[in-house]
Amino acid sequence: MSNIQFQNDLDKLMAVLPDKVRKHITYEKMEDVIEIVLDLGRTPEIRHAGGRIEYLDCDFVTDEDLEYVTNRIQEFTSDNRSGIPGTLHRISAIRNRQNKVIGLTCRIGRVVTGTIACIKDICSLGKSILFLGRPGVGKTTKLREISRLVADDLGKRVVIVDTSNEIAGDGDNPHPAIGHARRMQVRQPEFQKDIMIEAVENHTPEVIVVDEIGTEAEAQAARTIAERGVMLIATAHGNSLENLIKNPTLSDLVGGVQSVTLGDDEAKRRASQKTVLEREKQPTFDIVIEILDRNTLAVYKNAAEAVDYILRGWPIRPEIRKVDKVYESDKVESLEFRVEKNQPSTLEAESLKFSFSRQKYVDEVKNFKKIYLYAVSRSIVEKVIERLDMNVEITRNIDDADIVLAHKNFAKGGAKVLSTASNYRLQIFYIKTNSMAQIQKVMKDALQITETSETLQGYYDDAERALDEAKEAISKILAGAEHIELTPQSQQIRKLQHELVEQHNLASKSIGEGEERHLKIIGGTEFRKIG
Repeated sequence: MSNIQFQNDLDKLMAVLPDKVRKHITYEKMEDVIEIVLDLGRTPEIRHAGGRIEYLDCDFVTDEDLEYVTNRIQEFTSDNRSGIPGTLHRISAIRNRQNKVIGLTCRIGRVVTGTIACIKDICSLGKSILFLGRPGVGKTTKLREISRLVADDLGKRVVIVDTSNEIAGDGDNPHPAIGHARRMQVRQPEFQKDIMIEAVENHTPEVIVVDEIGTEAEAQAARTIAERGVMLIATAHGNSLENLIKNPTLSDLVGGVQSVTLGDDEAKRRASQKTVLEREKQPTFDIVIEILDRNTLAVYKNAAEAVDYILRGWPIRPEIRKVDKVYESDKVESLEFRVEKNQPSTLEAESLKFSFSRQKYVDEVKNFKKIYLYAVSRSIVEKVIERLDMNVEITRNIDDADIVLAHKNFAKGGAKVLSTASNYRLQIFYIKTNSMAQIQKVMKDALQITETSETLQGYYDDAERALDEAKEAISKILAGAEHIELTPQSQQIRKLQHELVEQHNLASKSIGEGEERHLKIIGGTEFRKIG
């Protein structure tokens, strides 16, 4: 939003504020302000981004001050919200038991552009998208910008179901921030579900945008919209996809959850209990995006697969995309967009366009592998995957596997799993021992990883020797030794040693300074004293 537009909007807010507050407000001071708070009998507050609170040097807020504001704005709706026509500012009331207003929160509304540049390619796919995140991380801001992008840049028919005028501001004329998207106002929050259906039936939209789906009826309305072939972009209560799955009211948005009893053979094949949780139906939304903070997004491109993995307890890694603020000089500010996990991005400073390398993404998907483990240490495999940043995941279902990693001791035992793998024509790679060095070597062979830096290789050699030393010390402690001190190691390797000691229900601590810092494993009477 231009400085002129922001100043115009700010002038309208200052016009409804008491003189004692207005005289403390300047355009420069308001750059990072989130809220102005007026509570009866207290000093007015200005709340800045980052948590800083500024208490104004003036008299306490009186009933007359609160009445001054409420007399100059529209009546509050049932959710105690109001606004200022033509702006994105929101004014919320706190009432006492007699329904009298005793506090006001004036939230500063501003248009922030560039916040969805890192997911512009996803918004262009025509798939339904659900945003999750805690209050204040910018969900509504992103909806506003997506509405403009889809309506103006993609030329779609967009209808915004605007409860409490959160997205397009107060008044009959929607704020220019939403571009050519149309806006349907919702008189009271409880009517949101009805307006969602009315939008589809009366106005032939290609895209519907909804902020805060929070009830079972609204979730059902969202499914009805999606089943009619309309693209749906919405936010929902919940910090993460896992939280949403556990929410019985809203879990239908991602397919719902049902309890299923498996047959004996199926339970063995999955290596699970006979009663398991499974997704009930196809999710309403194709893509789920968690807003970790204002500039960081975790993207699940296949909501159905993500929910299945979470319900089965399998590891799943969303694609992390970031919008970073970069200061090029004292006065010039630009935005840089990037996708983590080696996803490339390109900054075009003037147009703020996001360039996404489709071929690179296709190559990564093509090289992605799922590994099934048989008698191999899962924890060590996970550490190797994490530290070498391998493009693989561990699967509990051999039907989904691309590669099988098995212990050599079971190669000739006629194990049913291995015969099944052979029938599926899966490659089977055998390890001799459940050590990090051995598992790392076999996994590199399995994934055809030929280049590893000498530094990284040296780290694993050192780690393997350090863990062998720790194992020998643990054996001595279990045999009766009071305590044993190991040779000095780096912080990373000491952490591995601590974890190994903990697995044997023993205590350890790091002692020494600098390069001489090392592990002390405690046993005997000394361990009992600590306990």
